[in-house]
Amino acid sequence: MTRTLASIAIAAALVLAGALPATGAAMGAQQSEGHAGGHVSFETSSNAVVDYGVGGETVLESVAVDSQSAVESDAGVGLDAGLSAMSDIAGAALSLSARTETSATVTADSGAELTAHDNPRGILVVSAGNESQYVTANVSSGAETSAESDERVVVTHEDGRDGAFLVVGNGSVAVDDGGNVSASLGEDAKLVFRSYEGERAEDDEQQERMIANGTATAEAYVTQSGEDGSALAADAVEYGNDTRVDVTGYGEGAVNMTVERTQHEGRVIITTVSEQALDASENLSVRVDGEATAQASSTSELRGGLDEGNQSRYLVRQGASADARADVLVAVNHFSERQITMTNESETTENGTETATADDSEESTEGDDAETTADESTPEPSPTAGDGPGFGAVAALVAAGLLGLAATRRA
Repeated sequence: MTRTLASIAIAAALVLAGALPATGAAMGAQQSEGHAGGHVSFETSSNAVVDYGVGGETVLESVAVDSQSAVESDAGVGLDAGLSAMSDIAGAALSLSARTETSATVTADSGAELTAHDNPRGILVVSAGNESQYVTANVSSGAETSAESDERVVVTHEDGRDGAFLVVGNGSVAVDDGGNVSASLGEDAKLVFRSYEGERAEDDEQQERMIANGTATAEAYVTQSGEDGSALAADAVEYGNDTRVDVTGYGEGAVNMTVERTQHEGRVIITTVSEQALDASENLSVRVDGEATAQASSTSELRGGLDEGNQSRYLVRQGASADARADVLVAVNHFSERQITMTNESETTENGTETATADDSEESTEGDDAETTADESTPEPSPTAGDGPGFGAVAALVAAGLLGLAATRRA
């Protein structure tokens, strides 16, 4: 009996011992922080964002950030040594601090924030906050990097997504000898990463320049979301610290936004819309505070709306993506708080004719009352069974009544 009890105790101890490592691994997995959305996914280690993927493809192997004071103190070097000397920073401790339907924010102990925007471009924004920061990013294997300026580094991939790093505000970005990216950000500056489904187009480059030089201070996305892409979601990316964007309504042929900016000067707001939300290919109307804007034919003409300041303008750029998206760039001529409304002005009926919009019907009310065409006139009722009595039937009834009255008088 004693031996039996001892055997049972030993067996139980072995079972528990075997279970402990599995339990520990499970606990570690539960403590791992990351994000898996419709477009963007990533994990966090103790001091870096790792395996940053867009559209199911890893585009950045790791991103680390730390304050310049901490890096220079630990490494014993400063910016005078060049950004390439900052390529191996340890990185400040990170934690996933906030998550919404369309974004996830990671906070660094250095005071920086890394916000991943779950939209088709997979935008990652590293905000320096109140202290200058160094940022390092290791791109995915097989990608090539090149510096086009102190404010922009381009990432190209033969068989994958292209991308670009942009500095907004006081800072610079460079490529080290290993092909990875290092950036120096002054207080309140930002490092922005945008990815593209394949090769970057000229329109993408123009948008990058506007973001880097401060002409475009925000982007808004109303695009398909969810695993099957059947739903719509709205996301806003704010590059200027003085700009706030709120997508207040979308779908059924309309997109409404409120844009607030503390500075008076006009700026460009980039909006990407899925055809499911708004068909921007034709009959598009863009209004700012209820006033119609003029359509521009080029980026330079669009910027003229900011320089001249007399009328807001918009520019449409059709994308080549599978889900039929379009970029609508709106140059708002001046700011405090402005309302931007995008709608399809007319709809096509089943027989191919266009129906008038509410504005058209209001403007033509007097004309409609004054004139009608033959097709628009009311047809005469046909004397078929089930129809009410027409004018001829009423006359016959009246005549019959008069004859009866006359006969009664003769009697």
